[in-house]
Amino acid sequence: MAAALSLAPQFPGLRVERERERAPSLSSAFFSHRACSQRRLFSTRRSPRGVVAMAGTGKFFVGGNWKCNGTKDSISKLVADLNGAKMENDVDVVVAPPFIYIDQVKNSLTDCIEISAQNCWVGKGGAFTGEISAEQLIDMGCQWVILGHSERRHIIGEDDEFIGKKAAYALSQNLKVIACIGEKLEEREAGKTFDVCFQQMKAFADSITSWENVVIAYEPVWAIGTGKVATPEQAQEVHVAVRDWLKKNVSTEVASSTRIIYGGSVNGGNCSELAKQEDIDGFLVGGASLKGPEFATIVNSVTSKKVAV
Repeated sequence: MAAALSLAPQFPGLRVERERERAPSLSSAFFSHRACSQRRLFSTRRSPRGVVAMAGTGKFFVGGNWKCNGTKDSISKLVADLNGAKMENDVDVVVAPPFIYIDQVKNSLTDCIEISAQNCWVGKGGAFTGEISAEQLIDMGCQWVILGHSERRHIIGEDDEFIGKKAAYALSQNLKVIACIGEKLEEREAGKTFDVCFQQMKAFADSITSWENVVIAYEPVWAIGTGKVATPEQAQEVHVAVRDWLKKNVSTEVASSTRIIYGGSVNGGNCSELAKQEDIDGFLVGGASLKGPEFATIVNSVTSKKVAV
């Protein structure tokens, strides 16, 4: 396994998943207090009636990660369902097909939905068997790429620094980034949720010079594909803490403008309650994104954020 994951020295970062020592950090209790304080701070803001009320500026954002699923026929049906679905206009909608179906989807999907890749290489293309470069994705018509997903971190073995460098290179090639963070179940149970998320955020911040084309996706690993979902309050608490981290470590402007979306067993039944949370600026959807009508329901959950007229 280690040999299969080895890379040339100039591209460190791929590793077999292992426990690593963490630098001492402030207690989770302190950050919980700060998160609650920040949540109250954000809740004092009032948006004009009839508009979407979010802590982050910009449109509500919903991404569909199709992962390693689909055939030409099933994807043709899914695209037809998406093309025929009624979706709210004030939402940025993105889908991420498997690499081999990107061209098929690009050529048949409505222009109202943008295309993302699920991964890309850390630098310019070359002798890197099995990898796809940012330049190739741009050439195919992709506008986005998902980086740092837990399946890349914990199955493939990509570490924080490597993921941060991938994000920086993608952005340098004008590929927008959905930057994923999130803790494992044992980390949450040990009270390390904020420690883990902040460490992952720091790796992005250490490499990224502009956040204009970055969306952060908080995806607790224990909720991905398990049917378990963070409560709206649990998700909101982490989103507030991440926004507060951006304010302290990047800038107030970036904290205000960056959209922070939630992922982890989001479906048509739970999206509305999650969307009501002020710091949840949208969703990154897994299994439910493979069902056109249900994905449209999740997109339309933006109506839950709208201030009543």
